[in-house]
Amino acid sequence: MSTKMKRVLEPTAPIFKLWETAREEGTYFYNQPIQEFLDDGKVLVNGKEMGMYASYGYLGLLDHPRINAAARQAIDEFGTGTHGVRTLAGTLPIHDELEQTIADFKHAEAAITYSSGYVTNLTAISTLLGRHDYVFSDKLNHASIVDGCQLSGAEFKRFRHRDMEHLERRLKKAPPDVNKLVVADAVFSMDGDIIDLPSLVALCEKYDALLMIDEAHSVGVLGKTGRGIEEHFGMGNVVDLKMGTLSKTIPSVGGYIAGKQKMIDCLRVVSRAYIFSAALPPAQAAAANEAFKVILDEPERVEKLSANTEQFISGLQACGFDTLDTETAIVPVICGSIDNALQMTKYAQEHGVFALPVISPAVPPGLERLRATVTASHEPEEIDRAIDVLSAAGKAIGVL
Repeated sequence: MSTKMKRVLEPTAPIFKLWETAREEGTYFYNQPIQEFLDDGKVLVNGKEMGMYASYGYLGLLDHPRINAAARQAIDEFGTGTHGVRTLAGTLPIHDELEQTIADFKHAEAAITYSSGYVTNLTAISTLLGRHDYVFSDKLNHASIVDGCQLSGAEFKRFRHRDMEHLERRLKKAPPDVNKLVVADAVFSMDGDIIDLPSLVALCEKYDALLMIDEAHSVGVLGKTGRGIEEHFGMGNVVDLKMGTLSKTIPSVGGYIAGKQKMIDCLRVVSRAYIFSAALPPAQAAAANEAFKVILDEPERVEKLSANTEQFISGLQACGFDTLDTETAIVPVICGSIDNALQMTKYAQEHGVFALPVISPAVPPGLERLRATVTASHEPEEIDRAIDVLSAAGKAIGVL
């Protein structure tokens, strides 16, 4: 192997050095196999029972009997895979049914599904925009949105996080006769705060821009029936491109875009991730399809998640933790440094709370944190116990 090739293959980024040190010191906590999912929001990790506070399964639908039965029936009918891409031999009746279910759930004319949430954002944005178009993105949007904006070749303009005045200044400077898209997360995955949808809608109407909202962390979380951010603000059908995932609240895999029929038809014919990626496996499509129905049939799950969220956030704040501006099940527990975040995680896991650290460069220096999530599976007494553990960790390490 040439010297040049060795230089290319050897990891040199500071993050690799950091993780090498973390492994040596016993503070590398990623990629731990979950051996078993237990009741009441608990898991078995390395033979130890812990409360799960790192899950995106906000409504506790994983292992729901109706969803499991739907997946088994799909395997019995169609097997474990498809014969290729949707446009050729890969489309099954369950795919069409899933997309209709999503459209109905999101009050949209139509929907299209993809193999992952990341791919959904990447392909939707890069398909609908091109050179000479403009895209405006919240600074804290998910990486998949950022990558889609860059891949599109459009003029990529970021606006300060949830700063509608800054967004308007950006929109004013764009030429009036170009295609414009404003895109934002509904619930931001690191901070748990919610985008100001009413202001976004008003600005998009004023400056003739399309609006795309990523609802990866808002479906099942926001709104009285869990339909998402439009329901949360009581605004009806106001978002042009409603993006969501099938791997968080929905216990499957994949992503979707819901919107106008013509928009969905365009994506179905032109988007490369649809044309050149294999269809969702039958069991995963069936599981996702049934999960949307369960959300509507069991509204008590949304109510319980809301109560659990309030208990968790208020309890951590009462201990003295900074949880930023979160209003949702994603609760950042600010630690202030990489070492603090790693030591807090170690203490928490040693005491039966499975939470994970998020450190720079994923978040700005000084805002390193435990990103703790609460779900409808947690019981109030378990939440209180998790708060006590995190409080003890904060005091032991000097965060509190």
